[in-house]
Amino acid sequence: QVQLVESGGGSVQAGGSLKLSCAASGNTGSTYYLGWFRQTPGKEREGVATISRSGGTTWYAESVKGRFTISQDKAKNTLYLQMNSLKPEDTAMYYCAASVERVISTLTSSYYAYWGHGTQVTVSS
Repeated sequence: QVQLVESGGGSVQAGGSLKLSCAASGNTGSTYYLGWFRQTPGKEREGVATISRSGGTTWYAESVKGRFTISQDKAKNTLYLQMNSLKPEDTAMYYCAASVERVISTLTSSYYAYWGHGTQVTVSS
């Protein structure tokens, strides 16, 4: 079992920045990938950014490339998402997730077995 707790969400104006954190506990050594996903009402959960736990390889959705940066601190078992140049369309509930299987498409939510409860990000124009 892996437990995930997100923090750092909030309200910001367009063009601003936020940094999300996700504290992981439990059997974190079993995870291959960690990621950030987001969801708005009536839409499917979409992958935002993911990272390989061992090698640190990262993947990003096209919509956030160049604006968001995913990183991890293995010593602290913490995952981060630095979000810059935020846009109103970035408004969503952001979830941290962990995958315990090797996957081809790391931005696909169905591969992730463990999820946090989410943190809300609201960007106003």
